[in-house]
Amino acid sequence: MSLFRCPVCGSPLQREAHAYRCPSGHSYDIAKEGYTYLLPPNQKHSSAPGDDRGMAAARREFLSKGYYAPLLKTICSEISELTGDAPVILDTGCGEGWYTAGIYQSLLSAGRSPRMAGTDISKFSLRYAARREKDVEFAVASSYHLPVADETADLLLNCFSPLALEEFHRVLKPGGFFLYVVPAADHLWELKEVLYDHPYPNEEKETPYPGFSYLHILPVDARIHLDSQSDLHALFQMTPYYWKTPKAGADRLASLDALDCRIAFRIHVFQKQ
Repeated sequence: MSLFRCPVCGSPLQREAHAYRCPSGHSYDIAKEGYTYLLPPNQKHSSAPGDDRGMAAARREFLSKGYYAPLLKTICSEISELTGDAPVILDTGCGEGWYTAGIYQSLLSAGRSPRMAGTDISKFSLRYAARREKDVEFAVASSYHLPVADETADLLLNCFSPLALEEFHRVLKPGGFFLYVVPAADHLWELKEVLYDHPYPNEEKETPYPGFSYLHILPVDARIHLDSQSDLHALFQMTPYYWKTPKAGADRLASLDALDCRIAFRIHVFQKQ
């Protein structure tokens, strides 16, 4: 049985060779890459929501080179500490699946038997995610309308994605954990110095959320060396800066062949009350 539920009637979905089906007769094709589409038309705000083809490709290219390995390692360690032998884990806003696959393989290597699902609103991202890890279920879906039954997940990961707290609370089991990953104040500071005349730090705050206990915040700070223009461009294209940088800043970045840059993240860890 799938971790997903029918987005129309809420019934359990059964994964077959080429489609997911529910007892009510609703059917959802499985794309050749391995993901399915569980986003009803009334939940779409454009014809192709989420990251576009170029941004998804840039994210895949950049993350696959391991630049954010310190973050993945810390996430994997924390999840290993918080979960048991056969955890059910949901990655919302999973993008192209680099973190999802890394967590899954880390748990397998530790002798665990995880069941995992990833959702994202971008079909372009999920094409990469489903190719990356065949044993994780992936579906195009909105974080605000997750196609998952109540109290299904032991742990939910949300990495740089929209915060749909009511849905996260609904799908977590009592006592389940929620990891919320955000950029820290000086994340990519040197990149921002190239792009902008007057860069400013990201806001950092500790916000308690109803229905959750705030456990702790895990810092991840490191430096990376980007040694090619293609890697610099991939990083630029996968960030929000790509859409709001003045041409002069983009031109300055395009003139560089290398850059040493800080990466800084904060993992906020909550438990469902």
